[in-house]
Amino acid sequence: MNLNDTPRSVRVHISLFGKRNAGKSSVINAITNQEIAIVSPVKGTTTDPVFKSMEILPIGPCVLIDTAGIDDEGDLGQLRIKKTLEILDKTDVALLVIDAKVGLTKEDMLVSQRIKEKKIPLIIVLNKIDTEDWSQIKIEKLKTELNSPIVVVSALNKIGIEKLKNEIIKVIPKDEESLKIVGDLINPGDVAILVTPIDKAAPKGRLILPQQQTIRDILESNAIAVVTKENKLQETLNSLAKNPKIVITDSQAFDKVAKDTPEDVLMTSFSILFARYKGDLSELVKGAKAIENLKDGDRILIAEGCTHHKQEDDLGTVKIPRWIREKTGKNVEFQFTSGTTFTDEIKEYALIVHCGGCMINRTGMISRIEGAKNYNVPIVNYGILIACVLGILPRALKPFPEALKIWEEGEV
Repeated sequence: MNLNDTPRSVRVHISLFGKRNAGKSSVINAITNQEIAIVSPVKGTTTDPVFKSMEILPIGPCVLIDTAGIDDEGDLGQLRIKKTLEILDKTDVALLVIDAKVGLTKEDMLVSQRIKEKKIPLIIVLNKIDTEDWSQIKIEKLKTELNSPIVVVSALNKIGIEKLKNEIIKVIPKDEESLKIVGDLINPGDVAILVTPIDKAAPKGRLILPQQQTIRDILESNAIAVVTKENKLQETLNSLAKNPKIVITDSQAFDKVAKDTPEDVLMTSFSILFARYKGDLSELVKGAKAIENLKDGDRILIAEGCTHHKQEDDLGTVKIPRWIREKTGKNVEFQFTSGTTFTDEIKEYALIVHCGGCMINRTGMISRIEGAKNYNVPIVNYGILIACVLGILPRALKPFPEALKIWEEGEV
């Protein structure tokens, strides 16, 4: 990936669902005006979800996700369908592609129901209209049956594709466009200090994604971003003509940064900012409260949204388990998961500790939080947990009064 590319985690995720040979891959090729998806008359050509990060006018940065047919057959086919349905957990906009020659099927009805249960914006794409004559009355009936907008297209002949792009723009969730990482906490001209340790885990030659995105958010707010290392924070503060509005730190430097930052200056971490930006800060703070209730033998899931090379003193697999045991004094068990797949066994755990989710889109992170919530399993993220075990969470939550109130009142 080019370092200037928009990260996949902040792109709109547009997923295509439908039966085998409905023309999902052809629709993707038509939308992008490129032959990026393999098209074949053989059923089941697409066997696994395929992600394509694109810049598509007038939609903008997005990820198109091609999926296996929802009518796949056999044991392997059922596994493919399961993978297809898992994509719903990270989908911002769903396109249900229906073959005009076949019409509406029970599989289409079932997947549209699943999409609506998850409250995902849905567009019906009636494809191959060049091969079958559909009257306006028939189209309106289909629209009523599925209670969703319909766009009639011929992916082969590029008919209706511009209309489809415009319909996608209409249904993209608008609330995400106004989300800020830190921009709503600062004013133009304010100084924000970012404490960014450079250690073995940092990517060679660049800052990690949350740091990059936070700097961009500060600049877009017409504020001033000052970046320093944890052992230079005091020197940086002394060099400024006035105190910064906020100090934002990598969670692993929390303790030192809390000691060096003046009490009248807001202080928090990238991970806590992303708990709000990507997920549900209040729910994750409740998860931190649940640490006090852990018992011997409880199982804790440490979940990361990406795969990376583990260091000798890795945060997720070494430090956090150690801190939890020291904080609680309990003999608890830990299990670990990483990557795009979460877990089907949420209810087995007494607590889920999740990473900051920088490689997951907001829809995916919210889905994980809601999944835990549905089983009454508390969930917390790395930054909130670290501040909790260090005893500085109240201070780190000062920029967020509602979350601070939940912590102080003990609401779980």
